[in-house]
Amino acid sequence: MKVLVTGGAGYIGSVVTQQVLAAGHTVEVIDDLSTGHAASVPAGARLHRLPIGEAAQVLDSSFDAVLHFAAKSLVGESVSRPERYWHGNMVQTLHLLDAMREAGVPRMVFSSTAATYGEPAVDSITEDQPTRPTNPYGASKLAIDHMLTAEAAAHGLAAVSLRYFNVAGAAFVEDGGVLAERHDPETHLIPNLLKVAADERSSASIFGTDYPTRDGTCIRDYIHVVDLAEAHVRALDAAEAGVHEVYNLGTGTGTSVREVIGAVREATGHPVPAEEHPRRPGDPAVLVASGQKAAEGLGWHPRRTVKEMVEDAWTAWER
Repeated sequence: MKVLVTGGAGYIGSVVTQQVLAAGHTVEVIDDLSTGHAASVPAGARLHRLPIGEAAQVLDSSFDAVLHFAAKSLVGESVSRPERYWHGNMVQTLHLLDAMREAGVPRMVFSSTAATYGEPAVDSITEDQPTRPTNPYGASKLAIDHMLTAEAAAHGLAAVSLRYFNVAGAAFVEDGGVLAERHDPETHLIPNLLKVAADERSSASIFGTDYPTRDGTCIRDYIHVVDLAEAHVRALDAAEAGVHEVYNLGTGTGTSVREVIGAVREATGHPVPAEEHPRRPGDPAVLVASGQKAAEGLGWHPRRTVKEMVEDAWTAWER
């Protein structure tokens, strides 16, 4: 296949681009580099420095699919500046779909999110769980899911939405380089813990120690970015004309904040001191995916552990 990857200079997009190339496909990347890095685009993929709303400059009938990662993704910012998320996520994706339809590109795999579920009252989240996002980021991603459902029904698009849980880890390239998290600001737990281990921060923060969990801290489902990327390659092959499928991507196993801190201490040999703070509003106690549908529909099974995620992220940090 010939595939266009939007946001292919970002953390997840670059790792997926690497995997798609390894699967023997031809890849071109669109990224405006507002948060991505040109150096992260794997060798063999052609980079177009463009916003996704201008994809019509690149797309033509030679393309078989679009993998869509480009998005605004800061939850806090989405609350304070929701207009950036309606425009940057919803409107820009509508322009992308228009360009795909005009060029006759038949399939899309979309980077969705567990934030579409909001604060579910179940411990194992299936795809039929009600979608009740609690912030404009999750709402904008859910709106795109609805767009894809309608586009598939009306115009025959083969569409797959992959709803991620907590992505971590790193990928490595043959020349010794790394594809890892490089966000600014950084909001994810593991890279922020690694900053403490690297003596860039004095301590970590634990928000909430009184949750009804095994150690009082939040439990999340962490998935290695390479496992995640492999699911996208499978989704390209599984997409069916006129159908929009949604799959959760997680391991089905939860890890608490304290357990992640313990894994970072073990991997780095650093004590990683942690300060306790009150709960943050809107943080559910447990968010864990059911992976049954992805196993059945994509033949996909995550293989890497939290220990491996932390070790890979630390190796990337050291490099």
